Formats: sequence, structure tokens, C-alpha cells
Amino acid sequence: MPRNTLRLAIALSLLATPLLSACGTGSAASDEKVVTVYSADGLKGESGDGWYDRIFEDFEKQTGIRVEYVEGGSGEMVQRAAREKRNPQADILVTLPPFIQQADGKGLLQKYAPKGSDQVSGADKAADATWTSVVNNYFGFIYNKKELKQPPTTWDELLEGTYKNKLQYSTPGVAGDGTAVLIKAMHDFGGQKPALDYLGRLQSNNVGPSASTGKLAPKVDKGELLVANGDVQMNFAQSRTMPNLGIWFPAKDGGRPTTFALPYAAGLVTGAPHTENGRKLLDFMLSQDAQRQVSEIGGGFSARGDVKATDANSIALARLMDGVEVFEPDWNDIDKNLTTYVDAWKSATGS
Repeated sequence: MPRNTLRLAIALSLLATPLLSACGTGSAASDEKVVTVYSADGLKGESGDGWYDRIFEDFEKQTGIRVEYVEGGSGEMVQRAAREKRNPQADILVTLPPFIQQADGKGLLQKYAPKGSDQVSGADKAADATWTSVVNNYFGFIYNKKELKQPPTTWDELLEGTYKNKLQYSTPGVAGDGTAVLIKAMHDFGGQKPALDYLGRLQSNNVGPSASTGKLAPKVDKGELLVANGDVQMNFAQSRTMPNLGIWFPAKDGGRPTTFALPYAAGLVTGAPHTENGRKLLDFMLSQDAQRQVSEIGGGFSARGDVKATDANSIALARLMDGVEVFEPDWNDIDKNLTTYVDAWKSATGS
């Protein structure tokens, strides 16, 4: 359904039941068989073969509830939900850190602990149950395997002339994976200033801004770019139809490659027009059956600790992560200072 049509349908339903809609609880349209998801890109397949494609189809068959899906960068989705705060259009918001914390801080998420969330690690869900991870994931980079027989290994290699106008990363503060570039650089280089000094030098090779990380992979696969940022789940899934994609993790000279967890985290929107349907879909996303399909279909990692995948994808993913050091960012600091960090990045890169 087109977005304008969806808004009109919701508006008409509110007019039809003024007494209930005045409560602002989302109960007015609770009987409508629809649920709207605003999500960061990555979980929906390029050819209708992603994790979202499968579980949304299964959910619709089991419940009769139709899933309306709107996709964009993590920051873009939070900004859209914030603009609609007085008249929410989404029922579920799925986004990456630190944007899920940002959404929580803006009061966009209501408390709901989905069934199965007790099996999710405490680091991967909010203490007050406003959000929980539904797919675990890690930040990474991609390269074109056809053009580059060996992937780069260090940040400094990306400064070489080989990558002039052949490198691009999504925009920090707009895209979750773009923000992750800044977070990883700050970790690997030992602070904000050395990280920004490096990213300032890298800018001479950078093609320019991109609001969506998912749009970079096709460019890498075709050879328009040699290197771009991404994340393990999305790029692993894309590699099924993009054979030239390879995943790698930059290291500081003399150090080990590093990454950090970048889960897809979901929350029920405050004042959601279809709150009960949103609860049902969140429960479904965290069900054991859906979580078993995370690696097999989605190329990611189950959010539930009691789901142990043994499919071929899970084995390949474990091999990919072997030897990579996983660090834990200070998400409270990043959430608090994100605007400052992004402004500093803009200044350093002239973006």
C-alpha cells in the first residue's frame, strides 16, 4: 500500500471512532489487520529472499495480519518516527545502535518485553524493556573480490591511490553503519582526534555521502567501488546474488582486525496505531522458529542464546569471525555525544 494511502486509511479509521482515538493508546485501530514496520535496511532481500521476506510472509499466513514495510537508514527512520510523534504511523521501529537508544531517549518507544526476550543477552536489550535485539550482527567492510585478489587489511591501505574515487562509506549520523565507521575508527585509533585526522585524510579518496549503506554493495559488486562499509549480516546475505562481494575488517597497523556488535534492535512505537498487532509481530520475530532462520535465510546471528544454528551459513559466519577482536562500545557515551561526534566528523571531512 502506498504511504499516502496508508495515512489516509489510518486517518479515516480514527475519524470513524473518535472516542477511542482520543485516548491515544492505539486501540482505535486494534481490530485492523495490519502492522507497519519502519526499519533500517539489510534484513529484506534484494530479490525477496531475505529474513524479513520469509517471516513477514509466515506471520501473515498465521495471523491474517498484513505487514506494511518502510525502509531507510537508521537515523532516517528515527527522524521520521520523531516527526510523526503526535500522530504515529509506525507500530514497530527496527534500527541499529546508537539510534535505538536515541529513539528511546526521544520517548518514541513504549515498554514491551516480547516472548523469548528472556533468552536475549542483557547487553542486547533495554533494561526497561523498550527495545530488544531481534537479529545480532557485526560491523564490517566489503571489497570487490574480482578486482582485488586480496582484501585490504589495514586502515592505512585505504589511503593509497588505488582507492581514489573507488571508496565510499555511508554518512555518520544518518546511517547506522555509517556511524559505525566513526565508532570503530575512534576505537582503533585511540580517540576522537586521531580518528578524525585519519578520516580527514581518507576523504580525498571518498566518493561522497550515502544515506543508505545497502545501496553501496551493488556498486562494489559491479566494480564501481572497490571498498565500502557495511555489516556482516546484510553483506553476507547480499553475496548470494552479488558474487564479487567479500567481507573484511580493517585493523590498525600492527594490530588485529576489530569489530563490534551492531544488532538490529526492535521496539514498539509509543502510541502505535496497531499496538496489539505490533506485539504479535515482535513475539513472532523472537520465536524459536524465526530465530532459527536468522543465519539460514538472513545471514545473521540469532538474538536468542538458546538457539544454536548448525546450518552451512552459520558455519561460514563463524569462520569469517575467527580471529577478529570484538570490542564493546560505550553506547551511553555515544548516545549522549553523538551530535558532537558527527559535527566534528563533518568539520574534519568538509562534509
